[in-house]
Amino acid sequence: MALKSTIYKAELNISDMDRNYYADHSLTIARHPSETDERMMIRVLAFAIHASERLSFGKGISDTEEPDLWEKDYTDAILFWGEVGQPEDRRLLKACGRAEQVMVYSFAHASAIWWKQINSRLDRAKNLCVKNVPAATSQALSKLAQRSMQLQCTIQDGQIWMSAGDDSVQVDLETFKEFG
Repeated sequence: MALKSTIYKAELNISDMDRNYYADHSLTIARHPSETDERMMIRVLAFAIHASERLSFGKGISDTEEPDLWEKDYTDAILFWGEVGQPEDRRLLKACGRAEQVMVYSFAHASAIWWKQINSRLDRAKNLCVKNVPAATSQALSKLAQRSMQLQCTIQDGQIWMSAGDDSVQVDLETFKEFG
């Protein structure tokens, strides 16, 4: 018998002063049996950074045809494709052909090695941006994970803070590749 996803609920309050985006989102997050709290919280972080009315979680880890996050317009065209982890270069190039913008949020100690191995094959992808969440930060974010979460994300002047109750994590992203 196959294991089922674990359902997490998050009330996410976003104050993004850089984009003038202020909203509350009630998220239902299906955590795949092979997914860690760390990866799930990076997905939530990515959601907070790119939040919009039409942004939603995709099947990601359980379906090769869908990203972890995406935003489609009313014609079903993909405006934003978000990946978490260390996806293969072919998957990213395919995503770049399907979406206006593709973002990767890598994490873990091996991210720099992963990026060094594939970056030359992704030079032509002008609509791709790759950010890395340092290992200490991603591990701190994983400690915020609860089956029922009340999260606050504040973004100002490129600085990101994610908090739950009295626990707060400052997120300083490392840039591996910018758009263009």
